[in-house]
Amino acid sequence: MLFNSLQFVLFFVVVTLAYYSLPWRGRWALLLVASCYFYMVFKPAYILILFLTIVIDYYAGIWLERTKPGASRKWLLIVSLISNIGILAFFKYFGFFTDSVVWLLEHANLDGPAQLVNRKAISLLNKVLLLFGQPSTTSFSIVDSILPIGLSFHTFQAMSYTIEVYRGNQKAERHFGIYALYVMFYPQLVAGPIERPQNVLHQFHTYFHFDFENLKAGLMRMAFGFFKKVVIADRMAEIVSHAYANPTEHNGLTLLVATVAFSIQIYCDFSGYSDIAIGAARSMGFTLMENFKTPYFARSITEFWRRWHISLSTWFRDYLYIPLGGNRVSQSRRYLNVFIVFLVSGLWHGASWNYVIWGGLHGAYQLMAGWRDRAFDRWGIRFPEENKAYQLLQLILTFILVMLTWVFFRNHKAPVANAFTILEKIIFSPFDGPLVTPFNTTELWFCVLLVAVLAVKEKFFLTIPTRNTVLFFILFALICFLSYLFGIFTSNQFIYFQF
Repeated sequence: MLFNSLQFVLFFVVVTLAYYSLPWRGRWALLLVASCYFYMVFKPAYILILFLTIVIDYYAGIWLERTKPGASRKWLLIVSLISNIGILAFFKYFGFFTDSVVWLLEHANLDGPAQLVNRKAISLLNKVLLLFGQPSTTSFSIVDSILPIGLSFHTFQAMSYTIEVYRGNQKAERHFGIYALYVMFYPQLVAGPIERPQNVLHQFHTYFHFDFENLKAGLMRMAFGFFKKVVIADRMAEIVSHAYANPTEHNGLTLLVATVAFSIQIYCDFSGYSDIAIGAARSMGFTLMENFKTPYFARSITEFWRRWHISLSTWFRDYLYIPLGGNRVSQSRRYLNVFIVFLVSGLWHGASWNYVIWGGLHGAYQLMAGWRDRAFDRWGIRFPEENKAYQLLQLILTFILVMLTWVFFRNHKAPVANAFTILEKIIFSPFDGPLVTPFNTTELWFCVLLVAVLAVKEKFFLTIPTRNTVLFFILFALICFLSYLFGIFTSNQFIYFQF
């Protein structure tokens, strides 16, 4: 079910009203049933995959808590992680890895083994397709169509539960329904935030009385999330789609504007989803973690990742970077750990070498920043950190570096060469022709105004005031009206739904 749809608005109203009318024992059941319905609207069969992982991890958590420290306890964790990663790997990366192996074998002049691997893989894929009522295939292109919505998100959330139980930071949840709700809670089921069990499991055991302040804050957060999605993100998407559909036919200026537009689009699209998710949960009394903190105001790539998709970046920090050694190892090993984390982060986003390159570039940025800082320390070079002009320069350079990596991210379904063609035009010939967009001049200036309003709001007003009830109703009605008046309602799916 898409957040930016009338169906979701009706769903939210009905579920929230029913939630406050029930005692605690009925509330968790209502939310679980509602979450199952929310997810099954996409494709009913996908609920079986979630149910399988929920059952595995539920019992794994109990067994981990009962088992004394030792090899057997570690193997229980490994089995749980492998089951989660295995399901994710098959549905998301099976075709990608098989194609990569076949490509390597063919380029090594091993055509026989390459054909054998391809046949065996297609045979296995067709057996799985039968379970989902899909037609047989002779290629891996159909794998994208059977990828369960939000699989990467709820897989990582489930993994965090078993890891925290193993570490002793979380007691195993004995209530199967509550644990299932932890994985399937509808506001953040499809695209996060990726929550930790310590943050939310206890909330599902809590009876929240109706609080009008919570409701107002939640509704206002949702309203602005809708505005960011349908008014800004989907409008920017038209500029981006126009240019990136045929990049070879456009000049550098058009591609540059489209890439800037995509930087705004993906932020408003994803942070808009997070706003709606956090707001929907807040309306019922639940508190979800913040996922964005004005990332485009960051003055370094490191700071950018402390502000962008916070639930994912902290997940990789706690469950991959630190177990690899974190900062407790040599300088060269620390750099390697950072690079590994960003490569895995790129692959987490999708089965495409463009995503891997995107992650690798962010890793390379981190390494180069570390080398630069060490060199400057050796040479005694200092910069005026408190100087406003210098801070602005840092902000602009960071945005440019991030923006250039978005070329690979947006180009994920096309050959890698396309992304390099776009970058070549942007960097070496940005002004070799007129700007060509689907919008007229007035509409383009309107886009600039929207971005300016967004920047001011995000920088100075992290939350829209709701304490004054009269002011709340005025602002809420105004935002809803502007969203309806200027919104683009074409059922555009949220970008991160595919992950």
